[in-house]
Amino acid sequence: MSAQNEVKKAPVADGNELPFWRTKTLSEMSGGEWESLCDGCGLCCLNKLEDWATGEIVWTSIRCQLLDDESCRCKDYENRQATVPDCIRLTVKSVAEISWLPPTCAYRLVRDGHDLYWWHPLVSGDPQTVHQAGISARGRTVDEVGIDVEDFEDYLVTWPLEVGKTGNR
Repeated sequence: MSAQNEVKKAPVADGNELPFWRTKTLSEMSGGEWESLCDGCGLCCLNKLEDWATGEIVWTSIRCQLLDDESCRCKDYENRQATVPDCIRLTVKSVAEISWLPPTCAYRLVRDGHDLYWWHPLVSGDPQTVHQAGISARGRTVDEVGIDVEDFEDYLVTWPLEVGKTGNR
C-alpha cells in the first residue's frame, strides 16, 4: 500500500484504534483516504438504465469500455473522461445525490454511517477479497463496444444490488 493510501487510525480510550472511515466523514477525508475507499468491485462502471417516467434504475452486465474485466479497475483512470465524457466522478456531493450506488459501495456505507464489509481491502488487507467474496463484477460482464443502446435491455441483471451470504459484515 502506498503512503498516499495508508490507513490512518484514531486512538480510542482502550488503546485500540478506529480506522479513518469510522472517525471521519467523507468530506473530512484526504485524497488518499478517499481513493482507498474504492474496493475495486467495478460495479459503478456497469451501464445502468433509467426509466424516465418513474426514475427507477436497472443494472446491466455491460461494462464501460475502460473497465478491465479481470481487475475490475479502470484502464485509464486519470484520463477516463477524455474517452468516456459521461463517466461520473464520485465526489462528496455526487455520493450524496447518487441513488444507484450498490449496497456494498464503501462511499455509500460511510455516507450512511455503516462500517465496511470484511472483504473490503481496507479491512482484509487484500485487494483480492472483494473478488473472492463474489461481490465484484469480475468475469460477469460484457464490453459495451459493439452493443447498441437499444439492446441494453437484453443484459439486465440484479446481482450488483445483492450483498449475498459472503458479503456480510
